[in-house]
Amino acid sequence: MRPNLRRPERATPGDLATCREMIRTGSRSFFAASLLLPEHVRNGAYALYAFCRLSDDSVDVDHGGEAAVTRLAARLDAIYAGAPVDGAVDRALSDVIEYYDIPRAPFDALLEGLAWDAAGRSCETLSDLYAYSARVAGAVGAMMTVLMGARDPHMAARATDLGVAMQLTNVARDVGEDARNGRLYLPREWMREAGIDPDAWLARPMFTPEIAQIVSRLLQHADELYRRADAGVAALPAPFRPAIYAARLLYAEIGEGVARAGYDSMSGRSVVLASRKLQLVARSLTRSWPAPSHAELYAASLPQTEFLVEAISVGGANASSAPVRGVRHDVKWVIDLFAALDKRPRRLA
Repeated sequence: MRPNLRRPERATPGDLATCREMIRTGSRSFFAASLLLPEHVRNGAYALYAFCRLSDDSVDVDHGGEAAVTRLAARLDAIYAGAPVDGAVDRALSDVIEYYDIPRAPFDALLEGLAWDAAGRSCETLSDLYAYSARVAGAVGAMMTVLMGARDPHMAARATDLGVAMQLTNVARDVGEDARNGRLYLPREWMREAGIDPDAWLARPMFTPEIAQIVSRLLQHADELYRRADAGVAALPAPFRPAIYAARLLYAEIGEGVARAGYDSMSGRSVVLASRKLQLVARSLTRSWPAPSHAELYAASLPQTEFLVEAISVGGANASSAPVRGVRHDVKWVIDLFAALDKRPRRLA
């Protein structure tokens, strides 16, 4: 393994600060979890998040559509050619990709998922929803395994399980918000089985007992994937476990909030209170981790994420590594953590 970049770093401290601010304001929950990571991995995670945030905003918030996806692909071309465009996020991501030898497949998968959004593609089956979730969230889990030096196929499989679970939680939480924006991510097959015409419902969305049953069913699948992911968290080097488990707990709690509301995510949006976030982060710091069983850790990956697992596992011959240190306990870290916990999270997906 090589200890340094092949070329001088392109990103400035200001570039890294920009990426950090994007996650701090974009997702308080993930920012809080990221503070539990060792510093060298945390900075890499900021760059990855910043590109994902920028990509999502370019396509969704700014209504850039498929043209925005094309522009993002061109930016990735430049990054992988070692000549990023003049921007903080691109420079930071270029350093991270080169340092950790991150394959391009997860980034291309992310852009494919965003292109599906831009085209208004919906999900006929749960398998379709898994395929979409693999791209917009499972890909991020795959990237994070590279940063943590956990490129083995079983670790990548559990990381993509976690990403897909988080996206299913997003879908369950945002049924009303998505419908009011003309979007439907619930499996259409499930809706028809419940006696609901998907297009008619989307034209006039409303909460019904049948919608509650569908949301409940979706969250049951998310919970199963969270449990599968726990085996991967247990197998990580100890310094990485609190951050990843905190993110898992914080996101699963969003689903718990939907459940407490009677699975009604039409009338309101599930939010995790700061006091509860603090409890969950404390739980992530104090949990003991027995070794996972062989069956848990080596469970097959979802068919929809196999391409990500393969891409991550094949690469890595030139990957860099850095010393892994434990969780920080200095005053600034504590202040940042409490500030992160004391804000309402924005949507990540």
